[in-house]
Amino acid sequence: MKRAIVVIIDSMGIGAMPDCKDFGDVPECNTLKHVCEFNGGLNVPSLAKMGLGNLQDFKGIEKTSFPTASYGTMIEASKGKDTTTGHWEFMGLVNEKPFATFPKGFPDELIEKFVKETGCGGVLANKPASGTVIIEELNDEHHATKFPIVYTSADSVFQIAVDTDLIPLETLYDWCKIARKILDDGGYNVSRVIARPYKIIDGKPTRISKDRRDYSMVPRHTLLNEIKDSGAKVIAIGKIEDIFSKSGVTHAIHTGSNKEGLELTLKAVRNELDLESIAYADYVEKNMPYEMIFTNLVDTDMLYGHRNDPKGYGKAIEEIDTYIPKIIESMTGEDLLIITADHGCDPCVAGTDHTRECVPLLVFNKKEEGKNLGTLYGFSHVADFIKKWIF
Repeated sequence: MKRAIVVIIDSMGIGAMPDCKDFGDVPECNTLKHVCEFNGGLNVPSLAKMGLGNLQDFKGIEKTSFPTASYGTMIEASKGKDTTTGHWEFMGLVNEKPFATFPKGFPDELIEKFVKETGCGGVLANKPASGTVIIEELNDEHHATKFPIVYTSADSVFQIAVDTDLIPLETLYDWCKIARKILDDGGYNVSRVIARPYKIIDGKPTRISKDRRDYSMVPRHTLLNEIKDSGAKVIAIGKIEDIFSKSGVTHAIHTGSNKEGLELTLKAVRNELDLESIAYADYVEKNMPYEMIFTNLVDTDMLYGHRNDPKGYGKAIEEIDTYIPKIIESMTGEDLLIITADHGCDPCVAGTDHTRECVPLLVFNKKEEGKNLGTLYGFSHVADFIKKWIF
């Protein structure tokens, strides 16, 4: 059984791309470098052993003369700096036209249609905002009116936040599905509709990560479709299923934390996942001699990058590092492990949005020695490595 195991450390960029200013970013942005500096270095011996430290001078990440993985830097070809754009490009789909953004909020006609079709009565905010800030700012008004909090960011997102003790979670999901249809039918070219449920915990509005859902545009044909259409498994862990709008996925399970995602990935590698319980209804087992495990670890981005918390970001990377030896020990000689990131979200520069950055690429298998891959143009090199390995 040939397997490709792909782990995305969400937003762990390693330096501004040449066109970063076109995306509102400063040339100084470098998520991993700044997180390392802020924390006085990181304890990530497994990533260092693979060759991560050979890419740049990252404080505390040692360089190695004998890397266990091939290592390189990838430059994004697509026009964007968001999760969807990055992940789609990993699987071979380059977006030459950027998704639409709404720095002044969404058009009145769009909001009016959303209010009418959902029957929600009205919306609050309709502006770019930090999710944690906006729910604290508008929580009282949300409780008084029961109107959803609708907001966006520098990314192409239509986000809907509600207190699920006030508005049922299923209602929130239904409103997101309605928004997705309105956006698609209207040609708004919005990448994602995101359900942002929260609750009042210890007197403070607190987002519930495990109940977040993303409703993405449906991508054109990707490597995932190629694998699924051949009859093989594509096991999606974390928000992968949402990023690809279920397209090309055969099995999926959401996660509430990086730790849960890492544990599930480890189980998948060890063939310990209850696949029957997470299989799509249309999946038909064909016993193909290859499969793919695809994991997104979102805490680095959602909990720490967007919240300007480099300390938490560093601890999250260190936690990921502790699982790498377990994953590698559980791999066979027929397994390929790829670790990379989808964009940046530098917690040490002004703002709370994603940053347009290059990303690291680590490619490991037990049969080959590591080497320097240099600088690679296009995240689709991930798809190339997978195809070469499993087909």
